[in-house]
This record gives sequence, C-alpha cells and structure tokens, in this order.
Amino acid sequence: MDEDFPTAASEYFGSMVESYDSLIRRAVPRYDEMTARLLDYTPREAETVLELGCGTGNLSVRLAHRYPAASLTLVDGSTEMVAVTRSRIENSAVPLVNEPTYYAVRFESLALPDCSFDVVVSSISLHHVADKESLYRRIRALLRPGGRFCFADQIRGESESNHRVNWDQWLDFCREPGNCSRDEIESLLEHATAHDHYVPLSEHIALLSDAGFVEIDCVWRNSMWGIVTATAA
Repeated sequence: MDEDFPTAASEYFGSMVESYDSLIRRAVPRYDEMTARLLDYTPREAETVLELGCGTGNLSVRLAHRYPAASLTLVDGSTEMVAVTRSRIENSAVPLVNEPTYYAVRFESLALPDCSFDVVVSSISLHHVADKESLYRRIRALLRPGGRFCFADQIRGESESNHRVNWDQWLDFCREPGNCSRDEIESLLEHATAHDHYVPLSEHIALLSDAGFVEIDCVWRNSMWGIVTATAA
C-alpha cells in the first residue's frame, strides 16, 4: 500500500470531500434510490434522530425534510465531512425547529445518554466498524424501546461464490464509461482492503438479535448493497 494512503476511513473520506458526491454516484449503483428507500422504512414521526456517518449530508438533508421538528444528531469521523453537512443543512430551505447537533468522532467513541433516540440511521458507513457486536449493542442502548434502526450498507454474500459475483458486478459498474477512472478504482480497492469489514446478512441478523433487536428485515437488495431494518425490543 502507498505510504501516503490514509490510515483511517475518516482520513480517506476527509481528503476527498470535494469529489465525494460525484464519486459515490459513480461508484455505488442506484445510490439515490437506495438513500430514498432507506427513509421509506423510518417512522413518519420522531422526536430525536441520530445519523451515523453523515458524510457530505446527502441523507442528512433528506432527514431534515422528513423530520423538520425533530432534534437531529449528525455524526461523522471526518471533521471535513461534518463541516460540509453543517453548511448544506444551514443553506437548505428546511425550516428546522431545532438546530442539529454535530459530532466529528468515531462511532466507537460516541458518548451519548442511553434511550436518547427514536430513530438511528446510517448509509454506507457501518462496514468501517470491525466490532459490529459492540456497535449494535451500543445502538440498541441509544434507542428507546420501539425505536427503529435502519441502515444501508455493503453486505457480504453468504457464500464466497455469491460474494465474488456481487464484487465483480460492482467492479463492472465502476468500469462503465463515465463512471470511475482506473486510478479511482485502485484507490477504492486499497481503501476496501485497509478499512472495510463486510459480513453476510445472516451475521447481521444474528448480531442484531443478540443486541436486543426484533423485526429484523432486509427490505431492499441490489447485489452487494442492501437496506436492513430492526426495532428495539
């Protein structure tokens, strides 16, 4: 690996904040559809909402439109990404009742009171966390009983052969004309090797169940990309 390659996922994305919105749509098939569908499975009303991995605010702005009266807490490991999200929210036309709270911190270091949220969401971020057992238990603790946890992410195939098919389909998409350059693909692959921790759907379900979630479901799937929903028991 290049010695100048970022050593943390937050550093990687912080270094590409200006190109992120373009790249994510060229590297993630049906990205906007997936983000929109994610919100379809969140409750219509919520007082408190937590987003893990706000990035440049693509989902955050949608959350602001869906929950203008809620208290939004937006978290990302990259200071640069949080600054972009804050700017986008401030410049949006959404008449928010409450000023959002922003944290530039790794999920594992996030210190918030238990039973603080009605909804926790995340889009293409949780695969950066290796210890998903602890993460899911922490998210369950942050949710009030009956609260909803909905996330979109990369999901490993149940078999190695399935995962290989999905992985190759993703690379084929990246190589389509107008999508990713050779250098961008190489950078994405280096990042995946260094920072990504994919697990199959069955493992997500088992870990979520052990953490105290019920009604666990995969409500949308496109090759290696999927949306998982769960309810805090």
